[in-house]
This record gives sequence, C-alpha cells and structure tokens, in this order.
Amino acid sequence: MNPPMNLISIQSHVVYGHVGNSAAVFPLQRLGVEVWAVNTVQFSNHTGYGAWTGQVFEAALIADLIEGIAARGALSRCDGVISGYMGSAEIGAAILDAVARARAARPGADYCCDPVIGDVGRGIFVRPGIPEFMRLQAVPAADVITPNAFELELLSGLPVATRADAVAACGRLHAMGPRTVLVTSLHTSETPPDAIDLLASGPDGRFLVRTPRLDVALNGAGDTIAALFFLHVKRGAGTAGALSAAASSVFGLLAETEKAQSRELLLIAAQQEFVNPSKVFTPLAI
Repeated sequence: MNPPMNLISIQSHVVYGHVGNSAAVFPLQRLGVEVWAVNTVQFSNHTGYGAWTGQVFEAALIADLIEGIAARGALSRCDGVISGYMGSAEIGAAILDAVARARAARPGADYCCDPVIGDVGRGIFVRPGIPEFMRLQAVPAADVITPNAFELELLSGLPVATRADAVAACGRLHAMGPRTVLVTSLHTSETPPDAIDLLASGPDGRFLVRTPRLDVALNGAGDTIAALFFLHVKRGAGTAGALSAAASSVFGLLAETEKAQSRELLLIAAQQEFVNPSKVFTPLAI
C-alpha cells in the first residue's frame, strides 16, 4: 500500500477533451493521489481544433490560489508540484513561487517541469520569452523535467541525431539542475521508422524504452506521461521503473485511443492501463 501523496498540478484546463490538467489529474487520482489542481486557463477545448472559447487567467490568480491553500496549512502536506504549458513568463514566475513555498513548507517537496516550448515539425509555438524563461529559470529550479526531442535540443543547445547525442544532451540538462530527465518522442538514427523511443536519465542510470509507433495525432499524451513518470519517481520506482510504468501506461492509453479512432485521449475508457498496463515495456540500460 503506497502512502498517501498530495501533488499540486498547475496547468491549463479544458472542459471537453484531455490536455493539461484535464490529461494529468485523473490518471494521478486513479493511482491514489490527491491532486490540488490550479488551472492557468479554462478553455472549451484544446486549441488544436482551431476554435475555442474561454479565458486565460492572470498570474495573480495563481498566486492567490496558492496563498489560499497555504492559509489552510496544506503546503506542509504537499509532496510536489507539476507544471506544464506556461502562457507567459509572469505565470511561470508564479509557478516557481508556488514551488518555493511548497519546498519551504515541506522539505522534500519536488518540482516536475514539463518544459513545453515546441515540437519537431512545428517549431516553437509558445510566446516570446518563454523559451528563455524555461532555460534560465524553470529548468534549473526543477528536480524532474520531461522535454520532447525538440525541447531537448533547444534547452541543451546540442544537436540530437544519435542516441549518444541524446545522452550527452541529458547530461547538459543535469548540469543545469534537474536530477532526472525523461525525453519523450525521441527519434534518432538508431530508431526504426515504425518505432518511437523514450529515454530517461537519472541518478541511478540511463534507460531506453522503445514502443511501436501508433497512428495517432492528438494532444495531451505528454501531459499524462509527465504526471505518471513524476508519480512513479516520487514513489521510489527508480528511473527505470518509472520509465517502464509511465511508458507502458501511456502506450496502452494511446493504443485504446487509436483503436477507437478518437481525436481525444480515452482516459476514462482506458483507465485500467494506469493501474495494470496491458503491455509492459522493459527498459534497456544504456
């Protein structure tokens, strides 16, 4: 029986579908975590549809909400903070302030930063100033980071064409502060066309998981895997164990989504994948 865990998740929220907090909160709850969700935006749906309604919240609201839960004495029970897409550097500063307050109230509270900046084929899609904020402030403050391959190159300043390049880039990021790095959507010269790699680098070693490439093009999977990986690291699974558990769960989720030809992640229908993945991928030490 795992001890109870409390995590603050500061991310976007959509009413319809699953991205941001809408992709991260339920999987964590399904695994027994108490999640205190702070929404940075509330939209009708993710922006990939091309049209949406709702609003972006001000950084002051995030600070106000953290102050409110601090007044309840809750921060002394906070085991960690997760952040994803940051709409502005001001929101990023509010998130880092929340991290600092959580750490001050509970030594051992960790910070997982999904440094959302861009992606292969799309380039940078965040507002000006965010890449610099991530590199200079958010990443150095984090204990765990979960960049994709594009973000790994951008943050490390190193090209990633081979697996050895990816390992070297992870080393550069470790030197910036984070003790654990999960690289998602990695495709190097060693990756077969019909596969996708995930690489995790931590204090206990470097590990690779290779999964079949699925025919899905949707949003939110990165938010889910970041949350799951962080949780399993926090629960003491080690870098390899956390990689295996998170990668296996998300592959099962994506396989179920592909089968149904859904444009949104089938978090509810595939929820058993978080608890007991249909297919478990064994990490390779590299």
